[in-house]
Amino acid sequence: MTRDSVNGAASDNGQRFSAVYGVMGVKEKSMTIRFRGIPTDRFERLRLGGLDANGQAPIAMKAEGGANPCRHCLGLIADGETKLVLSYRPFDEPQPYAETGPIFLHQTACAHYDDEQVPPWFHFLDPAAIRGYGADNWIRYETGRIVRGIELAEAVNSIFADAAIAYVHIRSKFGCFQCRVERA
Repeated sequence: MTRDSVNGAASDNGQRFSAVYGVMGVKEKSMTIRFRGIPTDRFERLRLGGLDANGQAPIAMKAEGGANPCRHCLGLIADGETKLVLSYRPFDEPQPYAETGPIFLHQTACAHYDDEQVPPWFHFLDPAAIRGYGADNWIRYETGRIVRGIELAEAVNSIFADAAIAYVHIRSKFGCFQCRVERA
C-alpha cells in the first residue's frame, strides 16, 4: 500500500463521523470533530533542522516497511522516501502529563491534515490508545481506552460527551503520538 493510494482513498472512502453518543448509546446531538496533524510551524521548524523534544536534531533515514506515518499530513511516508525520526512532545509546556515519544515526519513539505474524517490508515491501528485531556492539559483518567482503529471515531465522540474534555490524543499501541482531535 502506498501513501498515495491511502491518501487518495480519504476523499473516496472516508467516512464522516459527527454523532455524539450519550449515556446508554442514545444519540443526544450532532457534533463535528476534527482530526489534526501537528501544527505546521512545529513541522517546518523540525523539518528544517530544529531540535526535537530531547534537544537533538531529527534523524533522516529511508522509510521502509510501509508503516511510517507522517504526523503532519497524517499520511504514510512511502518506502524509499526520506523520513525524519525524532522525539516529540505534543504540549506547549512541560508538566507531569506531557508525554514525549518518537514520531516520523516527511523530510519534504507536505499538506497539514485538518479534517472531520479519520485518516484512512488509522483503521489499521489495532489497537489504538486514546485519552481525553482537560483545558489544563492533564489526562482525564476516566477517558483512557484501548480500541480498534475502526472504532476510533465512535470512541472519541463518546469521550467528548463530557464537556470538561478539551481535546483527545490518539496514540499507537506502542504509545507513539498519532494526532490530536478537537471539537470543530
